[in-house]
Amino acid sequence: MPTLADLEPGQEATVAAIEGTDTLTMRLMEMGILEGEVVMVVGRAPLGDPIEIAVRGSRLSLRRVEAARIQLASPPARS
Repeated sequence: MPTLADLEPGQEATVAAIEGTDTLTMRLMEMGILEGEVVMVVGRAPLGDPIEIAVRGSRLSLRRVEAARIQLASPPARS
């Protein structure tokens, strides 16, 4: 299953699940990264870490290992 770390800048997809049950998982959910939400990669630092994402009208920066825990479903349908 693809993860948020696999997306390139400008790509978006729907969150399918977040791996784990630790405090990081809870923190990601508190920041609005929930199942069914559309996330988009805005950019990456020159060495690939961190990754800037847009979700629910906010921009967040995540480490690559954190983004790798966010599993993605197929891209959202365009209307």
